[in-house]
Amino acid sequence: MIKNLANLDPMIMGAVGVLLLALIIVSFALLNSLYGPRARLERRLNSVAGSAGGSRDKAGAGKTQTGMRRKDIEAKLKAAEQLKKQQRGYQLQEKLIQAGLKTTPKQFWIYSIICGAVFTLIIFFSTGIIYTIPAGILVGMFGIPRFVLRYLVNKRFKAFTAQFANAIDLIVRGVKTGMTVAECLSIVGKEMPDPVGMEFRAITENIQMGMTLEECLNRLVMRVPTTEVRFFTIVLVTQQVTGGNLAETLAKLSGILRDRKKMRDKIKALSSEAKASASIIGSLPFAVAGILSFIAPDYVSLLVTTNAGNWCVFIGFMSFAIGIAVMRKMINFEI
Repeated sequence: MIKNLANLDPMIMGAVGVLLLALIIVSFALLNSLYGPRARLERRLNSVAGSAGGSRDKAGAGKTQTGMRRKDIEAKLKAAEQLKKQQRGYQLQEKLIQAGLKTTPKQFWIYSIICGAVFTLIIFFSTGIIYTIPAGILVGMFGIPRFVLRYLVNKRFKAFTAQFANAIDLIVRGVKTGMTVAECLSIVGKEMPDPVGMEFRAITENIQMGMTLEECLNRLVMRVPTTEVRFFTIVLVTQQVTGGNLAETLAKLSGILRDRKKMRDKIKALSSEAKASASIIGSLPFAVAGILSFIAPDYVSLLVTTNAGNWCVFIGFMSFAIGIAVMRKMINFEI
């Protein structure tokens, strides 16, 4: 059976392997979205919101109106989300906005096609194997551009989160001196560096154009959908409805955000050893292959010139990719 597999066309088996790998990745992502920590948190929040809405409906006439208003807002949000999902390319456009890029989805796909063509040509002329063309197109057109976009989004989110606590402290000091929330947001937009300053300047401009603070904050959550920004939005919107000491609430929120950052840094420090080990182990196959290509090129050329060697390379790359995905999931934590 092994001889029969070795005699099969590597092109066909490569396509089958890519399909199987894609099926494994999609299944893993689906299970994570249904039963992962984020899904459990969302279900818990929905249940808490539902129980809170039911208790408000029983409180009295005024609280009944609040519950009706909440349901009306939820219905509008669901309709807006359904409309967004129906729009072609909305998720890509949202990712481009979150990355701080001015590129349109059409331009992004043009760049992806160019990247795929260049990457495929480089791989083909480097190896001389025609079977690498489909893999080069997939990686160059769909893998590399998406990886770069995800990297830019995460980098911008980290920069925003690192400066966000200081921005909240500016708002707290402004509120304590008697300034309005809009004036404090304007000061943050002028004093803080980007990306925090840019986002708060956008909020100030939208308020000057006649939008409500709640609408501006909802747009902020769309552009920077982090937990910290959601906390900030909930605090400001709740304070507008119920009142209370905004400075004290925001000061507590700033302390919570700093504690979250300390916990995130601690997790990063504890997982640094595992990441270093993964980097060293992951680089060993490429280092050994590079050294052997100079010391014994005839020995390494069997991996390229024979069907059995192609199978070994293909299975090795698949195992390597699955191992990286599993290790990445094990050392990345969400708090």
